[in-house]
Amino acid sequence: MPDAVSTGPAGRPAMGRLELVIQERGGRSIASRQFHQGALRVMRPHYLDDSGQVCYVMVNPGGAYLGADLYTVDVEVGPGARLLLTTQSATKIYRTPGSFAEQRMKLNLGDGAQLELAPDQLIAYREASYRQDTHITVRPSSTLVMAEVVTPGWAPDGSSFKYEELRLRNEIHVSTAPGEELLALDNLLIRPPLGDVTGMGFMEGFSHLGSLIVVDRRVDQALADELHALTAGYEAHTGVSLTAQQSGTRGLVLRSLSNSTGELNHLLGACTGLLRGRWRGQEPLNLRKY
Repeated sequence: MPDAVSTGPAGRPAMGRLELVIQERGGRSIASRQFHQGALRVMRPHYLDDSGQVCYVMVNPGGAYLGADLYTVDVEVGPGARLLLTTQSATKIYRTPGSFAEQRMKLNLGDGAQLELAPDQLIAYREASYRQDTHITVRPSSTLVMAEVVTPGWAPDGSSFKYEELRLRNEIHVSTAPGEELLALDNLLIRPPLGDVTGMGFMEGFSHLGSLIVVDRRVDQALADELHALTAGYEAHTGVSLTAQQSGTRGLVLRSLSNSTGELNHLLGACTGLLRGRWRGQEPLNLRKY
């Protein structure tokens, strides 16, 4: 990653870098290291309840990703620590002539660590091309919950679904004493102009996509069935997949298709709310942003 960050006229790539290390101290989770460079930073931490889970809000002052922009995010959650990471607003991908915009994220969870990733929706506008690569390392006793919604932006002619390409890749490894084992490799490619979608989801006439990824030793078929049943009351088409078990832990991927951002947010909120209450005795998330 270059040391210099471009801050020139509009249209120049504005790269951003964020590093965050969370440790447990006396029953509360705190940041032992924070570093930001360029157009990425976090707001002051706050605690939504008395569980000790710290909440950080990631901010992009530039407001949007443009062509050739590269953003890197490295997050480490130490043993026993709890982190909720969200964003201040939607991630907007505007026109990317010449080259795609990209986000690279590394997530590392220690023994007994808990990470809840709940960004606002990703919005891709006309002629946008975007790649998101997330590399995740967990321990068998870690808990990971990631929820995300992808929506199309509106074109000037009033139509939607005009972006060029979205590539979303999640690679999850389980770290044990002998080394690392691959738990899941989740690839999603969406090319609306070609009507071509591959991966674990398929658009089939829908315009919005919701994803939930859960890794925990308590994940099993009964939980997958319960989450799938929970989604039945929403105007969305949903499927759930389980990974094979590795070193005592397992992954779950839920994909939901709809034509409404709000509907998917409510659906994913119900699923994460169930997990928060059952596993950690916490209330459903209520992130109020103005």
